[in-house]
Amino acid sequence: MSLSSTDWALLFLRVSGCLLLLWVHGLPKLLNFSRELTVIEDPLHLGAWTTLGLAIFAEVLCPLPIILGVLTRLACLPILAVLLVSLILVHPEWSLAEGQFAWLLLIIFVTVLIAGPGNLSLYGRLPGRRPAPAWLT
Repeated sequence: MSLSSTDWALLFLRVSGCLLLLWVHGLPKLLNFSRELTVIEDPLHLGAWTTLGLAIFAEVLCPLPIILGVLTRLACLPILAVLLVSLILVHPEWSLAEGQFAWLLLIIFVTVLIAGPGNLSLYGRLPGRRPAPAWLT
């Protein structure tokens, strides 16, 4: 299999976007869980525990399969949901400049959702695996 510059670009986009999300948002929530419970906004009225748990799921667990290129499109959905809730419900007063990091993450993960993981992904390289349907990778 020959790899194109698009495959390398998608790998770079997946890994860099996920590492930014993990480093800036996910790990601080996970490592400071008790403090985060007292400050997290709860726009959907699910309770602080549930809201923080969903945010950690989206910002810590979902980036891992995306980095590997496994269930990539599916793993983008919770991330996009958290970003949209943040931009629309939690911080609707933000100007474009104030919300630029969230908008850039939204652009990155929508691009990954549309394009998929590219050929540099773990799924499909595992022995005995049939190629995954496009919507699942």
